[in-house]
Amino acid sequence: MPQIRFYVTADKAAADACYAAVETAFEDLGTPVSLAEIDEAKAIFEVSAYVDAPDGEEAERLFAGAIAEAGGGEICREDLPDKDWMADVLAALKPVRAGRFLVHGAHDRNKVKTNDLAIEIEAGQAFGTGHHGTTAGCLETIARLATRRKPRNALDLGTGSAVLAIGLAKLARVPVLATDIDPVAVRVARANVEANGVANFVDCATAIGFGAEAIRERAPYDLIVANILAGPLMKLAPEFHRHLAQGGDIVLSGILTTQRNAVLAAFRNQGLYHVATLVRGEWVTLHLR
Repeated sequence: MPQIRFYVTADKAAADACYAAVETAFEDLGTPVSLAEIDEAKAIFEVSAYVDAPDGEEAERLFAGAIAEAGGGEICREDLPDKDWMADVLAALKPVRAGRFLVHGAHDRNKVKTNDLAIEIEAGQAFGTGHHGTTAGCLETIARLATRRKPRNALDLGTGSAVLAIGLAKLARVPVLATDIDPVAVRVARANVEANGVANFVDCATAIGFGAEAIRERAPYDLIVANILAGPLMKLAPEFHRHLAQGGDIVLSGILTTQRNAVLAAFRNQGLYHVATLVRGEWVTLHLR
């Protein structure tokens, strides 16, 4: 589907304010939002939001409102062609190592070593290839955690490509429920689960937050993994507590380093306490118990 990119350029301080406002405006929609330095010498940054073309009018209204709230700026629009950008990008991506895991495409199967826990993820319509700092951070944290405290029942909330659910199943060989708000992502997740040979361990379901019968039926969980966004995570903190087994663990990501303390505070209010933080670039992965 063709996409539209709305963007604005500004100095660092103004760009940070714009990024925060745009991220807040779009956080419940799952819209990709980025902040990138485009001119190092002049310290000029660009804030962008990527939306499907049919949603362009409403997205432009949201983007314009966010930029105005942040202090204003000239809003630009770029119409992107209907192209499988993910396929183009993944063709050039190298395998990613995170702990014992190796996330790779079919073209890199020869890179898998004897003791690797290999996860094969092809280009698709769902988030999670292992190359983003949040996904890799979750995998590394899961690898550390599951070897010391093997869960008996796990939930991957906002599963995307199911890369984390597949990793859990391969590492711990335990039942995992993988859920996502997007039915397309759930279809992609099921296909990836089958392709990685863990269909006996991983079930996939469509769910908005914790609001699905499949989630309630299998609760409580010894481990809940959620790589989404900081805003939804904080809103869902009471639900994490409600669905977690006594002494259970939570792994959270999709969190910028600047958002870490706010997320920790929201979960601390629910009696869920910080165990460890893993930093990858501007992103953090949190382990709570």
